[in-house]
Amino acid sequence: MARQLDYHTIHEIFSRFRKAEAEPKGELEHVNAFTLVVAVALSAQATDAGVNKATRALFKVADTPEKMLALGEEGLTEHIKTIGLFRQKAKNVIKLSRILAEAYGGEVPSSRAALQSLPGVGRKTANVVLNMWFHHPAQAVDTHIFRVGNRTGIAPGKDVDAVERAIEDNIPAEFQQHAHHWLILHGRYICVARKPKCGACHIRDLCTFEEKTF
Repeated sequence: MARQLDYHTIHEIFSRFRKAEAEPKGELEHVNAFTLVVAVALSAQATDAGVNKATRALFKVADTPEKMLALGEEGLTEHIKTIGLFRQKAKNVIKLSRILAEAYGGEVPSSRAALQSLPGVGRKTANVVLNMWFHHPAQAVDTHIFRVGNRTGIAPGKDVDAVERAIEDNIPAEFQQHAHHWLILHGRYICVARKPKCGACHIRDLCTFEEKTF
C-alpha cells in the first residue's frame, strides 16, 4: 500500500484532472433517476458498454417503476440476458420497482439508507446515484478507484470502505463532487490494472507507484 500523499500534492493532482476534463461524466446511459438506479444495479460485474447496449431498448419501454412492473420479470429478462447474472438482476429490478412504486410514490429516494434498502442496491450503487443525480459528493469506490487510490497514494486503504474514507478525508472540498469520476476514468483508461500507461499519464511525476512504465 502506498503512503498517503500530502494535501498540496493531492490538490495539484486534482487541479490537473480538472484542467484536462472540467466536467467528467459517468458512462452509464440513463434518462432519469429511476433508470440510473437500474443501470447501476445492472452494472455489477458487467461493463458499462455492455449495460448500455442492453438498456437502450429497455428504457424506451420501461423508464418508470410502474412501466417496469408492467413489463414483468420475463420481459425484463429478455432485454438484459446479455448481462452477467441477468436472472438475479431481473428479480432485483422488479422488486425494487415494486418498492419504489408502493413506498415512494414512484420516486427515487435521496438518502443513502433508503437507497440501500432497495434489492440489489449496495453502498457503491447508492453513492453513484447520490453523486450523479442528486449532486451529493458521495464517493462510489469500484475496482478502478481502489486500484488508483492505492497505487498512487491519493487514497490508500485496505478495503473499499477505507478508500472511500480516505477520499472524503484527504481530497479538497472543491474536487469532491467529481473526484470519483476523475478516478474511475483515470483507472479505466490510463492507470489500468496491467501495464499502466504511465507515459501518457499527466500525474506520473506526483504518483508514488514504483513500477512505472514508460
